[in-house]
Order: sequence, then structure tokens, then C-alpha cells
Amino acid sequence: MAQITIVGLGPGSWTGLPLGSFQILETQQAAGGAIFLRTQRHPVVDDLEAKGIVFVALDSFYEAADEFAEVYQNIADHLFDQAKQHGQIVYAVPGHPGVAEITVQNLRQQAKLHGVEIVIGPGHSFLDDLLVNVGVDPTDGLLFLDGTALLSRQLNPSLHTVIAQVYSRDVASDVKLTLMTQYPDDYPVTVARAVGVEGMERVETLPLYEIDRLDWIDHLTTVYLPATLEEKVINSQLWQFVDIIAALRHPETGCPWDLKQTHQTLRQYVLEEAYEVADAIDRDDPFDLADELGDLLLQIVLHAQIGSEEGTFDIHEVIRLASEKMIRRHPHVFAAAEAETAEDVVANWADIKAQEKADKGEVVEHLLDSVPASLPAIAMAYKIQKKAAGAGFDWEDLSQVYQKVKEEITELQETTDDQAGELGDLLFALVNVARFLKVDPEEALARTNRKFRERFAYIEDALRQAGKTPQESTLEEMDALWNEAKKHGK
Repeated sequence: MAQITIVGLGPGSWTGLPLGSFQILETQQAAGGAIFLRTQRHPVVDDLEAKGIVFVALDSFYEAADEFAEVYQNIADHLFDQAKQHGQIVYAVPGHPGVAEITVQNLRQQAKLHGVEIVIGPGHSFLDDLLVNVGVDPTDGLLFLDGTALLSRQLNPSLHTVIAQVYSRDVASDVKLTLMTQYPDDYPVTVARAVGVEGMERVETLPLYEIDRLDWIDHLTTVYLPATLEEKVINSQLWQFVDIIAALRHPETGCPWDLKQTHQTLRQYVLEEAYEVADAIDRDDPFDLADELGDLLLQIVLHAQIGSEEGTFDIHEVIRLASEKMIRRHPHVFAAAEAETAEDVVANWADIKAQEKADKGEVVEHLLDSVPASLPAIAMAYKIQKKAAGAGFDWEDLSQVYQKVKEEITELQETTDDQAGELGDLLFALVNVARFLKVDPEEALARTNRKFRERFAYIEDALRQAGKTPQESTLEEMDALWNEAKKHGK
């Protein structure tokens, strides 16, 4: 079986090159075997050449592809071909073969497919020298990430973080912008180059926003961020918020009010917070919207904490169920289904919901059973009308709906027995008008409510300037001010 022996060249200095790696290279050289280096851009390469080690560097692969993933796969494919051709080759990489080496990962994962044996030799990672330099024990908690593929969701400020492959100022700029989603702009960051290599080492600690301004960043550069539990940093983390709610519910040290709450007692607050979110949306106030969404999130996490204490569900279960539902109900995004229009999406959604209920063994006896009974009356009227219309029970056109409204007004005017019932019928007919006009009746009424409040506030302000209150004014005075408010666009 063909074989690839992989050795590490250490972090950069000749003294950092493992003796075992050099011995393998010497043996391979003496036998006339093939030696490949992932890159010639490594400080120890000049020493190898001085010792008579002959090798083929694979730097040209970086120029032949646009993406790093493609580069590393092409190198792996080339090495498999060379191993089959020569029988046995040595492949040398910077540092340690098992640290930040995607080509090595590709070789190990695909070796069986190619019928090639992979042997991992000695190495010495730059990570060892870096952690000694910044005084960190990795058992305190360490994230080790690739700067060329850094994602915000990978970050956790409560852990020490090392970001490798920051090989240029462009990469440093991308890293900076990603880090700024989780860290303050002035967070202290250590940028290190060629740690442990005499004459090349450079280590500088500076604010995060300045890291891409360093003109000495190169292929041996790494970024380090110390762990922190500062509130201004970790308070943006979901896990911190979950921990805060758990602390409020701690049976010995928690808050008496929070400890008394149950799913049922919190029900009203869920509704209130949802309405306050809607109000912030209606007012087009993004800052207040963020605040109100936080209050709504509080309700979600609090319910999840109670569920966790009862052993029924926790926040992870809530997120898992929501994630799976979104993936399942969007096959046009996450699978092979197609949906070219919003109407196609709605149709797919309805079919998938129906299948979900069938899979659970839920039998829908009546079409309108799927509409939550706890909805506000106007929202419920709108939904049940849409459901019935979808089954073919609907007016033919808008003129018929207007006629129905007129009939309901007449019946309300003439009744003396059940005025509430007749008023309800009229409101239901008006919701039908909204549905035919493709207007959300709740939103329409909310707009009118806001308009009334603004105009009445105008009246109060004008009267206050005149030293009066509405109670001290005539209806004629207030009507005049109302018309003024209309002219001012209120």
C-alpha cells in the first residue's frame, strides 16, 4: 500500500524543528525518496536547503485556485497521485501536522478511498509558544479558529481565543469586523508574528479596531483575545441571558417574584410584550423595537427556564423545535422543492403543516379548529374567514360584502334585544371588507387609534397653552382644534 508520512517543521526556528521530523527528512533524502512541502514560506526552509534536503514546494497551487478549500483539496489530490506513483512520500507542513492543517485533514479523511496509508510524524505547533508567551493555560478554556473562515457564531468571549491564518491585512480586516460583532471596538487584542523565531518574532497588544493597521502582518501571524466575564462584553451572549434568568429562579438566592411565576401566571405578560413589540413596529422606532423584543425574549427564556425545572423542555429544545420546523417548512430553501412566488411558499407551508399533524396522529374534525381560540377577536375573525374562503365558502365579490355591511347596520339600528350580537355581526362583516381589500383589519384599526391619539394630544397641548383643560372647554373649541390637527397632518 502506498504511504504518505506527514511531519511538522515546527513554528519557524531551527531549534523548534523536531529532531524526529529532521531524521525522517534525512532518511527520505538518503533513500532518494520524494519530499513535498506545503509551502516554501517558512523560516526553517533555508536551513533544510543548507542541510542538503531536496524537496518540491507546492506554493503554485495557491495561485491556481480562487478558494482555499479548493487549494487544499488540490494539494491532497496531488499528494495521493504522487504516493501511488512513488510508493512512499514525505509531506512536510509548518508547525504540527495535526494543528491548523486542512490538507492533512483531507488526506486522513480520504486515505481509505485512495488506498493510501497516512502516517503522522512529529511536529511542534506555534500554538505552544504563543500560549506560553501570553501566559495562558488551555485547560482554562480555549477556542482555536481559522481567520480565513471566521464566523460570528463560533465566538465565545468567556474563552481564550486564538485565531490562526491571519496572513494579510485584508484577512485581519475581515477578522476585526467579525470580532466586533461580539467584542467592543477597543477590546485589547494581541497580534503575534513568528513567536519563538529569533529575529522575526513580533508581539503587540492593541485595541481591536487597530489590528488591520499593522504593516508587519504576514503568513506567520496569529491573533489572541483574552477571556473575559466583563458584563459589557458577555451581556450580548444568549447563554449569559439564560444564566441570568436561571439565577432569578434559583430557589435560595433568586428573586421572590420570579420564583412565584408559572406558565399560567406569565400568560398575560407574553401577550402584553407582544403588543408592545407591535406598537414599536407601528411607531417605526427601531431602538424601542430592540428593547421591546428583549422583553419578549425574556418571556420566552423565562418559560423555558420553568420548563427546564419541571423537566418538560428547556431553551435548547425550544430552539431545536423552531429550527427543525423552519427547515421542514422551507424545502425550497433547504431541500429540492421549488417555490417561485410567495403564494407557492404559502401553499407548501399549508401542505407541510397538514402532513405534520397527520404524522402526529392529530385528527382535525373541523376546518376552523386549527385557528387558536385565544386570538384577539378581530384577528380570529380574519383567520376564520380566510379558512372558510379557502374551502369555497365566500362572497363572490366586494359589492356583496358591502351589501352585507349595509344589512348589518340596518339590523343593529332596528334591534332592541341583542345589540351586542348585532354589533358583532357588523364588525365581522367589516373584517370581510378588509379581507377583500387585502388590508389587515388589526393594522388598519391600530392606525386609526394612533391618529386619534395624536389629534387628541394636539387638542390637549393647544388647550394647555391657553391655560385650559378639555374638561373646561366646549365641544366647539375642541372640534376646531381637531380640524387644525388634521390640517397639520396629525
